[in-house]
Amino acid sequence: MFEKRLIAGWGDMDFNSHMRNTGFLDKSADVRMMFFSENGFPMDEFIRRKIGPVVMKDEIEYFKEVQLLEELRVTLALAGIADDGSRFLMRNEFWRGDGKLAARVSSAGGWLDLSIRKLVAPPPALLATLHSLARSEDFHILSSSIKAGGG
Repeated sequence: MFEKRLIAGWGDMDFNSHMRNTGFLDKSADVRMMFFSENGFPMDEFIRRKIGPVVMKDEIEYFKEVQLLEELRVTLALAGIADDGSRFLMRNEFWRGDGKLAARVSSAGGWLDLSIRKLVAPPPALLATLHSLARSEDFHILSSSIKAGGG
């Protein structure tokens, strides 16, 4: 299971003195990009290949509050993928220092060709990287985002 230890920072807090929804979304994106970077796809590789991940839907489930400067263990798993890799569902879970699940973020996305601005299947090396992620208990196969006739 891919995971990172992060801190709930000042900019992550809301008026109620706990971690705000966009704090969870920002940290989820950071952990996803750390995974790609550590597995052969740092930002310069995405730029070189003119492809990038695009999130089309995020869903957050909350279980326990997270306070300022609380350490979090953030995991990343693959919850779904299309056979061609053109669509994915990634799942981040936020675990507090006391071992309790604080939140779960599920992010549905795909791959944007930055030249033609259309969704595409990822190159084989990126697809292999996605498949190297641990799978969630509810993992399922998604339909492709590639339209018949080439998009």
